[in-house]
Amino acid sequence: MVPPIEPYDALRRIAYLLERSRAGTYRVHAFRTAATTVLATDPSELRSRAHTGTLTDLSGIGPATEAVIQSTLEGEMPEYLTSLEIRAKEPLVAGGLTVRSALRGDLHSHSDWSDGGSTIHEMAVTAMDLGHEYLVLTDHSPRLKIANGLSSERLAKQLNVVDQINSAIGQFRLLKGIEVDILDDGSLDQSAKMLSALNLRVASVHSRLAMSATPMTARMIAAVQNPYTNVLGHCTGRLVEGSRGTRAQSSFDAAAVFGACAAQGVAVEINARPERCDPPDDLVIMARDAGCLFSIDSDAHAPGQLEFQIYGCTRAERLGVPVERIVNTWQLDRLLAWVNPA
Repeated sequence: MVPPIEPYDALRRIAYLLERSRAGTYRVHAFRTAATTVLATDPSELRSRAHTGTLTDLSGIGPATEAVIQSTLEGEMPEYLTSLEIRAKEPLVAGGLTVRSALRGDLHSHSDWSDGGSTIHEMAVTAMDLGHEYLVLTDHSPRLKIANGLSSERLAKQLNVVDQINSAIGQFRLLKGIEVDILDDGSLDQSAKMLSALNLRVASVHSRLAMSATPMTARMIAAVQNPYTNVLGHCTGRLVEGSRGTRAQSSFDAAAVFGACAAQGVAVEINARPERCDPPDDLVIMARDAGCLFSIDSDAHAPGQLEFQIYGCTRAERLGVPVERIVNTWQLDRLLAWVNPA
């Protein structure tokens, strides 16, 4: 009997749907770990263990993942996967479809090279499956040690991996990028040599978020005026929900910062992660009225989170952000000309 789905594909799909639904990291990790184990195990051994009831003797296989493997090997669709697929037919949020249909890519994503949960290849393949024409890989910079930020040496190695992936995946383009920390004095946490080797740079504040308004404003404007900065990431740093708790937004002169963004042609990110929802509505409107460009990004740390863009699209649509000023609606040639003008 030919199974309707292979064990590896079922486990991978479950992990994806759990990520999409914002399930706990532990549950997602369990299914991704089990998928890795299945991929490394000879199919005949897998069937033998399923027959003898010893699947859980394999590293990373627990009762829940065992049940999924068992069902697929018996030619059945796992009940758990079926239930998740039914739920996935419901949209994540109402609205935003016009803006989402205009998007060509995502400018902010992470892999397991820093604090993401999946490989670069997995992130790129998922972006292709979602219909993106391009995805920017923006793992963290070195001083963000808690997120395993990339040193110049590690970033250089990653760029070679991106070249290898691009040579194998046809028309889709994986772009070389970074989410670079804005340091206390407004400088960027990576060498000019490495920043110049990238296609796109998202600059974000991750430290001393409670700095008083005057120095925070100077810090952000200095970063915006840096010629390597293309996108100002999650500008207030706030957290409104989620497992990390909540965090108040940073204080700064938003009019001055957005004025600098408009003058320098730096895009203000509408960070679509539900726990960030950053900037808040009033600041999106202020940036809109200042004439700023925008980028609607998932800030995905896992494949299923790439679908989070719809949250940002809904807000952009509701708040009247002009689609033509959303840079990731642009064709690749225009995007690249914007980030690295001649």
